Amino acid sequence: MSGDAYFITDQHAPYFLTLTVVDWVDIFTRKTYKDIIIDSFRYCQYHKGLRLHSWVIMSNHIHFIAYCTPPFMMSNFLRDFKKFTAKKIISAIQEIPESRKTWLLDRFSFHAKNSARHQQFRLWKEGNHAIHLQAYYIDIFQKINYIHNNSVKAGIVEYPENYLYSSAKDYMTNEKGLLPVELV
Repeated sequence: MSGDAYFITDQHAPYFLTLTVVDWVDIFTRKTYKDIIIDSFRYCQYHKGLRLHSWVIMSNHIHFIAYCTPPFMMSNFLRDFKKFTAKKIISAIQEIPESRKTWLLDRFSFHAKNSARHQQFRLWKEGNHAIHLQAYYIDIFQKINYIHNNSVKAGIVEYPENYLYSSAKDYMTNEKGLLPVELV
């Protein structure tokens, strides 16, 4: 059962999605963990029919607008993406020099104990806050601007296009960002 009231009703429609780390833990303050997300997105783009319109990785959550091409399904992508990235990030925490290692593993272990789906660690909150953009007649440009301005609002950069872990560069300059995006 989903942890929020937003459900994926059309497996191939564009959705505004938010994936949040349990306890809002600031895991994506390290390049290593952000790069796991980038590599996973890229893999899914080439092997799981994922198409990104925009995206941003913040310190404790990810926003993106995406859809999946048939025969791939959005629900399957999200399940696999969250499962793979969680395992990969937990493994990285255990392997690299991480000053917060004990605390992070404790937080993620605590949340796994309260979940039937997670055995040892739980990184992601339940649900995806999936908002079907077409079904609710939501202005996609408003959501894209929201996504890109997250890093400005958080005080990370002065201008959205200066944040490396975002698609803002693709929209605001002639340069390509870290991931291929389908501009709207």
